Amino acid sequence: MEKIRTSLARQGLVRATDRAIIAGVCAGVGRRIGLTPWITRLLFIVSMIVLPGSQILIYPLLWFLMPSEDSIEAAAARGEFPTR
Repeated sequence: MEKIRTSLARQGLVRATDRAIIAGVCAGVGRRIGLTPWITRLLFIVSMIVLPGSQILIYPLLWFLMPSEDSIEAAAARGEFPTR
C-alpha cells in the first residue's frame, strides 16, 4: 500500500489540504490536471448525474490511497521521500 501512495505522490496526485472541503481529493485531482478545485468538483457532480455509479466507489478509494500534502512534506523532512 505504501508503494501505491509513493507512486501517486511521485506523479503529483496528492490530496490538497489547503483547498479541501471534504478530503481534498477533487482539489488534488484538479491541481494535477490543471483545473481549479471548483471546476473539478462540478465535473465530479455532473459525472455522477450523467453516469451514476462508480464515482461513489472511486472517491473513497482515492481518499484512502492518495497521500495528503502534509504527509508528503513530513516524509520529505524526515528524508523518506525525495523532494522534486
